[in-house]
Amino acid sequence: MKQIGEKESILVVDDSKDTVEILTRNLTSRGYQVFTAYSVIQAIKILDSTPVQLVVTDIKMPEISGHDLIRHIRENFHDTEVIVITGYPSIEGAVKAVKTGAEDYLAKPFTDQELFSIVRKTLEKLQLRKNIREQLYKKQPAPYGLIGKSDAIKKVFRDIEKAASTSATVLISGESGTGKELVARAIHYSSSRASAPFVPINCGGIPESLLESELFGYVKGAFTGAFETRAGFFQTADGGTIFLDEISETCTPMQVKLLRVLQDKEVYMISSRRSQKVDVRILAATNKDLLSLIETKLFRADLFYRLNVISINMPPLRERDDDILLLARYFANKFANELNQPLKTFSTKALTVLKNYYWPGNVRELENVIHRLVIMNEGTIIDVPDLPPLMRFSAMKNTGFNRTLADVEVEYIRNVLISVNNNKTSASKILGIDRKTLREKLKNFKAPNQSALSEKR
Repeated sequence: MKQIGEKESILVVDDSKDTVEILTRNLTSRGYQVFTAYSVIQAIKILDSTPVQLVVTDIKMPEISGHDLIRHIRENFHDTEVIVITGYPSIEGAVKAVKTGAEDYLAKPFTDQELFSIVRKTLEKLQLRKNIREQLYKKQPAPYGLIGKSDAIKKVFRDIEKAASTSATVLISGESGTGKELVARAIHYSSSRASAPFVPINCGGIPESLLESELFGYVKGAFTGAFETRAGFFQTADGGTIFLDEISETCTPMQVKLLRVLQDKEVYMISSRRSQKVDVRILAATNKDLLSLIETKLFRADLFYRLNVISINMPPLRERDDDILLLARYFANKFANELNQPLKTFSTKALTVLKNYYWPGNVRELENVIHRLVIMNEGTIIDVPDLPPLMRFSAMKNTGFNRTLADVEVEYIRNVLISVNNNKTSASKILGIDRKTLREKLKNFKAPNQSALSEKR
């Protein structure tokens, strides 16, 4: 990266001394450090000995042409850009130069302002690419196992530190796939309870009829099949932390029982007449608006306020632009190592697409996409054609407002299924519905490769 006070270096290459003199005078007046060469051979010698950010070159020169110089620069120097200067009769040559690797071309005659504008634009593009490369391939700190340096994620880091210093209950909110469980683990392992158990429970993944026995345990003979007394997750987490994910999926009777645990610090095993004291810190998470559920009587207000002593919101990936490329690099390296493959790099265009995509499935969706790319890509460079179809431009895509809501829903579900390689469990989390609802929706339309959809978990 250019240091403060450091001049940007430009090499002017042309066999016309008048052209070299004019360009040198103009560029020097704008503060650039200018080197000059009257042949490709001279230019290469300068490039081999001096760091140069930009080469401004003519095409037609004796012995070796400007096209060969462009190719030499492209295959030997990472951080050097090229602008071609050409006369009107040789626009075709300028186009060929751009295809060879020149960033842009400037047709004669041109004004000083046109020269300064194209030079500035080209140098800014070069700096942007260098910044992206530094972000992607420099090892980044990952406090709490969370990767990012955006303002949004830095606030989460600060909230985690505050939560870890207390024993208060914490409510973690955020869309599916944002990393709420990582936040919960970070709080636990940064707290005084770090050496005790951390027990994560997906409340939406346990049938309602079994949730009570799973959480609180049961005594022998409590119900058919209860051949022995069995402790629940709360007893297992004694002294540590229990993480109740998807807390909004609990029914009202279970919410009452959870409220009693929060108030009295004790649990009742099924069919037991005596309570058991438990020393458990409760962390909960939701991907739904609990205040709206309170208004519709689907969630108890008193439980909400008990849980919401400290609130942490995990921002969606689309609000963490600065983190998308860091995460992409992390997952690419992770899966390449796991699969014993060469490390993958991303083309600049692919990075642009990844950064501009909406990411409805958040970090989980990004992880799935990169995992698939690492598996399917046989080379070492991931480019735009390698990305999932829903991320690539299509001239046939219907984006008008003449579709029904049902048509839009069908298209979106299809796109989500494609993005997670037809994994219904992952798709249902991204869509914010359970697997049963997703199955019902799939019955109503022919999903892509529906016959091949597996029951992946």
